[in-house]
Amino acid sequence: MNSEKTIIYTDGGCTGNPGPGGWGCVILKNGEEHHYSGGDGATTNNRMEMTAVISALKMIKKMNFGNAAEIYTDSQYVKNGLTQWIHGWIRNGWKTAAKKPVKNKDLWIEMKELCDQFELNWHWVKGHSGDKYNELCDQLVEAERMKFA
Repeated sequence: MNSEKTIIYTDGGCTGNPGPGGWGCVILKNGEEHHYSGGDGATTNNRMEMTAVISALKMIKKMNFGNAAEIYTDSQYVKNGLTQWIHGWIRNGWKTAAKKPVKNKDLWIEMKELCDQFELNWHWVKGHSGDKYNELCDQLVEAERMKFA
């Protein structure tokens, strides 16, 4: 197996919030692109963004792509949630600073358990700004959304 780091791009979105949604991810490893996507007839934008990351991490684990990855997302919610906010949520019994229950707790728990198995570097990329793989993820999301429209 090549020790080259795995590169992951993720995106998610929906029409209406909630509404029909999709997620997409592109995994780059050893000079190859791997595309994955899925959707839901009634979801939220944030749930689809989170599902994209969860699905990508499950795939690199299944494909035995090692434990080091660079993750690129256009979701500050996902990036900041996993790198900053989650520690306080856990400490506060899954309550926000405003003492309200954390939304999407089920996905945050699943995502954190997966992330803890990897050495991840998180990167935010501006959506719809011409980044090749972010745009490709967006196309995967749109195709999935259309299945439910």
